[in-house]
Amino acid sequence: MIERYLNKRYLTLYLFPFILGCLTVFSFQPFNYTFINFLILPLLFYLTVYIKKKSKSVYRKKPYKKNFFLFGTFFGFGFFLCGIYWITNSLTFDDSFTFLIPIGLIVIPLFLSLFFSIPILLVGPFLNLNFVSIFLFSGSLGLFDYIRSKIFTGFPWNLWAYSFSWFNELIQILDKSGLFAFNLIIISIFTLPAFCLFKIKLGKKILYSFCLILFFIFFYLYGNYSINQNQKDIISLNDKFNIKVISPNFDLKYGLTETEIETRLEKLIRYSDPKKNLKTLFIWPEGVFSGYSYGELIKLKKLFIRNFGKDHYILFGVNRLDKEQEGIYNSLIIVNNQFDIIQEYKKQKLVPFGEFLPFEKLFNKFGLKKITEGHGSFLVGKKQKNLEIDQLNILPLICYEIIFPKLIQNSGEGTNLIINISEDGWFGDSIGPHQHFAKSIYRAIERNTFLARSANKGISAIISNKGQIIKKLNPNESGNIELEVPLIKRKNKNKNDLIFFVLLFTYIFIFKFNKKNNG
Repeated sequence: MIERYLNKRYLTLYLFPFILGCLTVFSFQPFNYTFINFLILPLLFYLTVYIKKKSKSVYRKKPYKKNFFLFGTFFGFGFFLCGIYWITNSLTFDDSFTFLIPIGLIVIPLFLSLFFSIPILLVGPFLNLNFVSIFLFSGSLGLFDYIRSKIFTGFPWNLWAYSFSWFNELIQILDKSGLFAFNLIIISIFTLPAFCLFKIKLGKKILYSFCLILFFIFFYLYGNYSINQNQKDIISLNDKFNIKVISPNFDLKYGLTETEIETRLEKLIRYSDPKKNLKTLFIWPEGVFSGYSYGELIKLKKLFIRNFGKDHYILFGVNRLDKEQEGIYNSLIIVNNQFDIIQEYKKQKLVPFGEFLPFEKLFNKFGLKKITEGHGSFLVGKKQKNLEIDQLNILPLICYEIIFPKLIQNSGEGTNLIINISEDGWFGDSIGPHQHFAKSIYRAIERNTFLARSANKGISAIISNKGQIIKKLNPNESGNIELEVPLIKRKNKNKNDLIFFVLLFTYIFIFKFNKKNNG
């Protein structure tokens, strides 16, 4: 009976993969129904093999390889449509951008679906219902996740590995493997239950199921040991620094008056509740002074002098005018109680269309500009050293820079704190802020460093070097969280890309070596 439905081309090539792709969103934050991927990826693998078989008979009216391409495209379209639909919310704050909503909702997911359709097109003709085919299938998806994370400025969002953000013990291996190798392993694990559909004896199926369970037990035991050992190490650590993260929950508005900006600053100071005798770093979000540059805020320095002491540092996001380059940077600065800039970081990874307009001169002719306030694109910051104040050696990440593992790999050896500031008000009450926050957990583990995150209307938190959420403020929650953060230094960094490629070539070797038996 099932085969009767599978023989209907429009169901197998269009509807079924689209539904499977849509369902994957429930495996990520805030839902965390990870188990569904143990059904989705085996079905995706099985249907790819089925299409190969039926393309020579039932589906023979159409070109053979086109079927793989269509199948992958509709799965990818469902995956990205449901996974990143929330980006269209950012187009509703300015009426001049509402006509772009169909592009954000349809065109972008359709383009990103190529990162599923192309690998399925390439490996589909070689797949059969056996183990070596699982290696080839998993390797192709892992490779194109890697490519997606690198080209066109990169978009490593909702990699399969992120569906375990809630399972702290399991993801401790990130510290050794890096994100992309771990992602490849996770894809393979999700696909492995496809052996239930192989023509093998029941005893072997039970044995393979037991081996899969043992794999999870091993990962859990390693992660649990790593976390417990880390707690012992932290107790004996003397270097600590008081951190206070503020979440003001400001509404996202354009064209704020000077009075409104001053009111915001007063609220930020009230939420900060500074204690003059306690050395503290206060962390405010990105975008709290919407549209205003540092030079325009100097007139408010009296509020800093009045409320903060000499042992206080205030970190926040602000526009910084560069007269030589005739442009503006999206910057993160640290000031003292005199409102003097002590350290500054200029954002390196800008959001396409949000902070810069690709082919700007062409689009300007049609009256288009970047989505954020102001007309010109932000300038791109160059690679720079960490921010150093007092005992702190800070790796700064602005907004969606937190999704890029490469910035973690490039951080200085002396890094002992990661700080991420963000304006998540762009995405409203959608799943976007939850997915954004999940990336912070992985970056903390990869760098083995505590991470402090301040997000306006998003999730603000202090996360341990093992990805444990120590303190948290939920979306749309105002207030502060405070912790004396252990300053952990780690010299050795994982070779993220190297381990991934070693693993990928191992997969290809296994397939090639067993190619004769892949029938």
